[in-house]
Amino acid sequence: MSLSLEEVQRIAELARIGISDAEAQRVQVQLNDIFELIGQMQRVSTEAVEPMTHAQGKSLRLREDKVTEADERERFQAVAPQKDRGLYLVPKVIE
Repeated sequence: MSLSLEEVQRIAELARIGISDAEAQRVQVQLNDIFELIGQMQRVSTEAVEPMTHAQGKSLRLREDKVTEADERERFQAVAPQKDRGLYLVPKVIE
């Protein structure tokens, strides 16, 4: 995938970034280089690579899955401006 100069300018416009034609050309080259690198990485076969959880081969420290905190729901909800059946009510912000 490569971007045209018009696409770079449109992306800058959507992002509300003022960009000159010379800057747009430099960004176009840089973005197309990044897309080429991504394409190369996607073509690498990883079938023989074993999944890992840590880059240094360390195992994850696990703890016992048990409750360690007291239930303070009533105390927290006592100061809530609005609540209903144990849920916090908040103003609608999206129409």
